Amino acid sequence: MNYEQQLSAYTAAVNGKLRLYLDAIEEKSIVSEAMAYSLMNAGKRVRPVLALAFCEMLGGDVQTVLPYACALEMIHTYSLIHDDLPCVDNDDLRRGKPSCHKVYGEAYALFAGDALLNFAFEVICGCFGDTSGDIALECAKVLAKSAGIDGMLGGQTRDKAGENTAVSLEELKKTDALKTGALIIAPCLLGVIAAGGSAEDKARAENYGAAIGLQFQIVDDILDVTGSTQELGKCVGSDTANSKSTYVSLLGLEQARQQAETLANEALAALAPYGEKARFLTEFTRKLTARKK
Repeated sequence: MNYEQQLSAYTAAVNGKLRLYLDAIEEKSIVSEAMAYSLMNAGKRVRPVLALAFCEMLGGDVQTVLPYACALEMIHTYSLIHDDLPCVDNDDLRRGKPSCHKVYGEAYALFAGDALLNFAFEVICGCFGDTSGDIALECAKVLAKSAGIDGMLGGQTRDKAGENTAVSLEELKKTDALKTGALIIAPCLLGVIAAGGSAEDKARAENYGAAIGLQFQIVDDILDVTGSTQELGKCVGSDTANSKSTYVSLLGLEQARQQAETLANEALAALAPYGEKARFLTEFTRKLTARKK
């Protein structure tokens, strides 16, 4: 299977499983409709794909990690719904469509985000019969911390506090290591855990995720300046509009690009010990570096 076929297979597996979970919701309402609207809105599925790829690279069964990968995508989607709200980033577009609150109103968008976060932990805790035992507990710990105050939410707090303020490069890196990096490291660890990987595998996964997470944010900052709304599927220039410091504003465009390339090479170095088994992840990393949306 070549890279594109493998990516398509991973994405189809995630989308199919997410749809099954959504169909299992008993309380059909405007909130469940809003959950599905945002969750199934043509995302790149970067995070769940990382979980599946790490698991398979280490000889695990992707079906074992799939529920946790889907739970992570629910958490990620909840964060996007809340990010787009007028009280946070006030964005009207997400993935080429109106943001959740533009379609369903602020209150129901807020509820949909809350519901996705809680639904994720229903999945992890075995409410659908496809997770169990020590793996579920360890994955729950990873996801809870990566999404919480010492992870994504802590980063979002720092990001919001940094509006209209001069932020240093080191402060920005710390913010993004939490805001973006935590939910990029998490799927790598989920894949290792599900595959029964070693402590050394976990350390490499963390190194990879930390590098690619920061690189992902730098590329986002670059695209916010160089991309178009049509290409990105979201409003460009939002960082400037919200008076946020970015890698482009602090380093300049060319140096930001060089930093992204350096981080991509660090991520690739973390994969090197796995040789040919890391072929998909190696290509995945290169594609993320060169992405235009």
